[in-house]
Amino acid sequence: MDRIASFKTFITQRPQDPFPRYGLAMEHKTRGELSEAWAVFAELIQSFPDYVPTYLMAGGTLVALGNKAQAIDVLKKGIEVATRRGDQHARGELEQALAEQIPA
Repeated sequence: MDRIASFKTFITQRPQDPFPRYGLAMEHKTRGELSEAWAVFAELIQSFPDYVPTYLMAGGTLVALGNKAQAIDVLKKGIEVATRRGDQHARGELEQALAEQIPA
């Protein structure tokens, strides 16, 4: 069974777990299927807004798709979530990614 199918099976088996969806999005991203990856990341943000890892990868996917303004919004939202959840490491990574998108 290929990895996409495996992740979809895991999603069906564990619908309340964000990790299989994150894995699916990352698999699409790795394959260069950026539109598909963004669709899954967008679903993750909607369904699991406190799942911090989503924001950095979603922002990077949007940048790769040429949607810089939307990427900035996603990264800012991720910073808010990481701050609220006390995840300073993720917050730092998100802030760095944001700084790379905003000209000095």
